[in-house]
Amino acid sequence: MALLDLPLIASDRTISGFRPIKVLHHFNKLVADKEDTEQVFHIIEATKGKRSHKQAWDFIKSADGQRFLRDEVDIPAMLDDHDRWADLPENSVGKHYMAFMKREGLSAGGLVAESHKWAPPESRPNDLTEWYFNRLRDTHDLFHVLTTYGRDALGEASLLGFSYAQNHNGGVLFIAYGGARQIKKVSGTKAPIYSAIREGQRLGKAAAKLSHMDVEVVMREDIDEARARLNIGQPVIYRECLRILEDEGNIINEIALSDKQVEPQAA
Repeated sequence: MALLDLPLIASDRTISGFRPIKVLHHFNKLVADKEDTEQVFHIIEATKGKRSHKQAWDFIKSADGQRFLRDEVDIPAMLDDHDRWADLPENSVGKHYMAFMKREGLSAGGLVAESHKWAPPESRPNDLTEWYFNRLRDTHDLFHVLTTYGRDALGEASLLGFSYAQNHNGGVLFIAYGGARQIKKVSGTKAPIYSAIREGQRLGKAAAKLSHMDVEVVMREDIDEARARLNIGQPVIYRECLRILEDEGNIINEIALSDKQVEPQAA
């Protein structure tokens, strides 16, 4: 079935609203292992409300949304086809994206597989709304590359602040501030961690909707030109927090969310 033949809203789709007990249960699991991405999907689903659904429906009905539906591009497959981007200039978004994914040991398909641990495709509503929410998932690592937020605990939390301002899912903001609280708790840092999350929100609000971008076009752009066109500002406070954390003896990529963490090195 062609994407355009799918209903906007399947008959089995429900909008449950905020479920705090479920959110706390899965957040505690995420705290225990910040790499357990499956828990993020549980939290987002438990807080997905009317505002995020309305944004999905508005985009689906837009000219760009209809064009992307007609093209039926498989974003993860396109992003993981590194031969497709091999001839791009060194400062292109595509080259920066491939370097990031190689450095982090990631693939777009891997994130899809992680989401399927949370909910196999056959258990999800087969509608255009699901197509939109999958698009949010599939562009996540491009968000990292374009915003310059790292995959350290604070980088992920700050990027979630950015994403909340773009996509209005309360679960995303809950994880962002919950993660910031845990970073403060386990590191004892004097860095303005919460300010980094608020900065992410401001930057996300000011920027163009990144999940609505034409992914192939952006991949071929010069990264500085793409950031300027999309109005993506610099995360100054986030970088200052990383500097302070390092000065305090922390190893940035080893800062976990759990209390069971590597002790800071002596300065």
